[in-house]
Amino acid sequence: MATGSRQTSGTWIVLALLVGMAIGVVISVSDAAPLAATVAAIEPIGTLWLNALRMTVIPLVVALLITGIATAAGTAATGRLAGRAIVLFVIGYVVSVAIGALFMAGSFVLWPLDDASRVALRAGAGAAATVVPAMPPPGEWITALIPVNPIASAVSGMILPLVVFAVFFGFAAARLAPAQRLPLVGFFQAIGEAMLVIVDWVLWAAPLGVFVLALGVGMRGGLSAAGGILHYLVLLCGVGVLLTLVAYPCAVWVGRVSPARFARAVAPAQVVAFSTQSSLASLPAMLTGSREILGLSERVTSIVLPLAVTLFRVSSPSMNLAVVLFVAHVYGIHVSLAMLAAGMLVAVVNSLSSVGLPGQTSFFTGTVPIALAMGMPLELLPLLLAVEVVPDIFRTVSNVTADVAVAAIVERRESA
Repeated sequence: MATGSRQTSGTWIVLALLVGMAIGVVISVSDAAPLAATVAAIEPIGTLWLNALRMTVIPLVVALLITGIATAAGTAATGRLAGRAIVLFVIGYVVSVAIGALFMAGSFVLWPLDDASRVALRAGAGAAATVVPAMPPPGEWITALIPVNPIASAVSGMILPLVVFAVFFGFAAARLAPAQRLPLVGFFQAIGEAMLVIVDWVLWAAPLGVFVLALGVGMRGGLSAAGGILHYLVLLCGVGVLLTLVAYPCAVWVGRVSPARFARAVAPAQVVAFSTQSSLASLPAMLTGSREILGLSERVTSIVLPLAVTLFRVSSPSMNLAVVLFVAHVYGIHVSLAMLAAGMLVAVVNSLSSVGLPGQTSFFTGTVPIALAMGMPLELLPLLLAVEVVPDIFRTVSNVTADVAVAAIVERRESA
């Protein structure tokens, strides 16, 4: 996952979370009414910070989706090899999101979050009582996917119909003549960049916002809230590890490379990914391992691997959906099949638009649309954003492993 100037230091955010929770626990234990009143007085700062992030969701998601889809469609049209790679990317996204959904469902059965941690996280997030909108009957849900009025959908915060509209718009833009397509796509690129500047400003204040939110969590939830966040980290990192492991049999069975050679080829890129959390920084190691150890052709690697770093991030739909499913688990919300389908669809489509964004920004642009599509509360997400630096390591390792596996598969298909 790319890092960049937009990304606030994860260390400061984690420190803000730990210090805020620690101070909150001390205030809770000391039972000091004046200090508790002070925390209650400054808590609106955390709410303002969350609202500042939320206000960019609709224009940012639409702009990124339109430009991402138009770029991907245009790239696929330039050649058979690129088109074949993009088809594999989409298949990888679908498999990824299914793995995330199954892993989280099984984890909640075998290792559910304890009641104390649930209560602590809900109380700390300031939304102990949450009403989730009822999903419409299947017929109404399907017909609502096509928005009669996209602007009305945006105003109402109906993210799923808006995503469908943006996908259609992006593919339509890719079919226009260059004289029309370039200024249109450039317009939405400019909107996306402007929204990202605002997100950059908001994330610059992330340590303050997280600190204030963590004060309330620590004061109301105590150590149980810390246990809940640790539970979350174990599950999210588990999804990342599982996705990494799945890439190996895919490369072996479909790409027809030996397990030992694939492991040796991808290991240097995994080390770079682990240390930098950047797929782009891992690209040279991926190219070297693919060519010198796997024996992949320069033609395939020079197209597929840079394209993968640009358009493919296998961990995104799976781990972003896992975040929202954890939120549902914390609030005791039953996730129906319709809700899960909505979340999976948004997770897959949205992943095409947020590749290359810094970790904190991509966490925000990836999880909030899924939560909105499933009707989940957003108040817990800033606390999970604060510890994203840990799952981001496993996200990036799984991404580079899948990139090399896709290159091996494309090579096999090209030589067949």
